[in-house]
Amino acid sequence: MITHTTIDSPVGPLLLAVSEDGLHLIEFHTPRHPMPRGDDWREGDHALLRAARRQLDEYFAGDRRQFELPLAPRGTPFQCEVWHTLAAIPYGETISYAQLAQRVGKPAAVRAVGAANGRNPLPLVLPCHRVIGSDGSLTGFGGGLPTKQFLLQMEGALPGSTDLFSACG
Repeated sequence: MITHTTIDSPVGPLLLAVSEDGLHLIEFHTPRHPMPRGDDWREGDHALLRAARRQLDEYFAGDRRQFELPLAPRGTPFQCEVWHTLAAIPYGETISYAQLAQRVGKPAAVRAVGAANGRNPLPLVLPCHRVIGSDGSLTGFGGGLPTKQFLLQMEGALPGSTDLFSACG
């Protein structure tokens, strides 16, 4: 049984989904690759949903740099290897897709690593937003580039304001 709920966040609504195995999903409001919902999904309350909400609130408040949640992402062995490697990218730091491919032990598989990164079902907790282009550019992110920029600025990995509407005065 998958229990899910939607929470508000500074980057918009987030769908959280858990089971007894752990946290399966954090999904942005308009996901690039939505997770299919099965007959075993139900909206409701769960202790792990409450813990995830609390830790995400702490993260967005600047009080949490690392998550302590049981994780249960579903993917291929290669995807899971890439996602596990994401967890080791420190708060406030970035790496390139090429560096991620090297850390996974497949330096020639930059595109495959990028594709696996793009299918990460647990953004924020497995910080795929910390992976950037080799030239320092912000590239692809399931939550959109403004969200990626916001998160990296919030973590101090990019200079500038964390206010997405700073240009509006």
